[in-house]
Amino acid sequence: MSVGPRERKVRILATLGPASSSREMIAKLMACGADAFRINMSHGDQASKAKLVETIRALEVEHKRPSCILFDLQGPKLRVGQFAEGTAMLETGARFILDADAAPGSAERVELPHPELFEAVREGDQLLIDDGKIRLRVAAVTATRIETIVEVGGKVSNNKGVNVPDVLVPIPALTEKDRDDLQFALAQGADYIALSFVQRPEDVEEARALIGDKAALMVKIEKPAAIERLEGILALADAVMVARGDLGVELPAEAVPPLQKMIVARARELGKPVVVATQMLESMITSPTPTRAEVSDVANAIYDGADAIMLSAESAAGQFPTEAVFMMDRIGRSVEADPKYAERVHFTATPAEPNTADALAESAGNIANTVKVAAMVCYTSTGAIARRIARERGPVPLLVMTASRQVARRMGLVWGVHAVHTRDVASFEEMVGKAKRMALRHKLATGGQRVIIMAGVPFGTAGSTNVLHVVRLVGDELDDYGVS
Repeated sequence: MSVGPRERKVRILATLGPASSSREMIAKLMACGADAFRINMSHGDQASKAKLVETIRALEVEHKRPSCILFDLQGPKLRVGQFAEGTAMLETGARFILDADAAPGSAERVELPHPELFEAVREGDQLLIDDGKIRLRVAAVTATRIETIVEVGGKVSNNKGVNVPDVLVPIPALTEKDRDDLQFALAQGADYIALSFVQRPEDVEEARALIGDKAALMVKIEKPAAIERLEGILALADAVMVARGDLGVELPAEAVPPLQKMIVARARELGKPVVVATQMLESMITSPTPTRAEVSDVANAIYDGADAIMLSAESAAGQFPTEAVFMMDRIGRSVEADPKYAERVHFTATPAEPNTADALAESAGNIANTVKVAAMVCYTSTGAIARRIARERGPVPLLVMTASRQVARRMGLVWGVHAVHTRDVASFEEMVGKAKRMALRHKLATGGQRVIIMAGVPFGTAGSTNVLHVVRLVGDELDDYGVS
């Protein structure tokens, strides 16, 4: 059994969880269109995560397709303490105190077991509890006590999360749990590590030092502070996720769409994979069909040129995980079949850097738009030239051939790529012959069609892309090689 090239260029990232942890279900998600899998370290134990990795890698062999795995670290979680009755009702306009006292809370006060917040918040700052359902305004602060006025009241229960949108919280993005989970993920051969609670470039530097080149580093943009330091953060990252859930809690809801478009555009300009995540098909947690608004939301992310769109609870804990993946696949194919899609996806300009590889990648896109070609083929040892070509959002699929299994797997979150793990070539003639055979074997081209080939001479040397070649297939190139 094998899963061939997708009929769409946007990638689908599916989160695994209780509803999708069996081998049978993961295989179904692959067949329905999942290109990569997210393992959320906020839930479950490491042993169960190791089983997921084992299953995905086994299916990789069975499906003859590189499998991409993203480990998502939990990051620090700010929470209130416990209430004497388990819950408390906060009345709008009332005073409410968060303090350092571990005694059970009430409608008047509760413990806030994060001493760094007492130092960071100031009078006038906003505190949000339970994903913004409860809104407090700081009236006064001491070393152990934050007095607030309840602006939006409601019922609050034990250990609910706290967001502080107005403050750069003085805590690192990596907790001790995260550090342990990170080492576990690297030992499991993670392809991407997603870093939560990023506020500043220093957070990324810390994670980068621990990861090295063992995995690609994805930053989750979910804090307003990260928007203010976006350029520095993106410069240090390999990929980016627009984490709209927390971003929408700490910012006005109407601020999120333009920020999403800005982050996607900037990541594309830098040639770094960008994922749009959270609540994309939220209603499909309990319904077999999405709302029209959700379909439009997913479509807009695709029109903006996002590399990947993500399912969270829809595939992890929902009642219809395969239907959710299949719906994303259908939306992707529908959008990309729109005659206006190419025009809209190129609203974002991606000017070439002054180097040979960028110039050739841009030329390949121009040639593909001028001369009728079926596919582009590139050889890469690091994946850099593949990302450069994908940044151009060309009109045809990109077949990436690499001798690095790690690079092939990371291509699962790169727009328009079908990756093949294969041995390197040693000559120009072998390069052309193998590209033609692989294009035929993977059904990206047929006899009589042209393909564009890009590679570097000397072969197998990182960063040496300097060849662009257009070739026509005869159609019998596989005759002497079989179909294996």
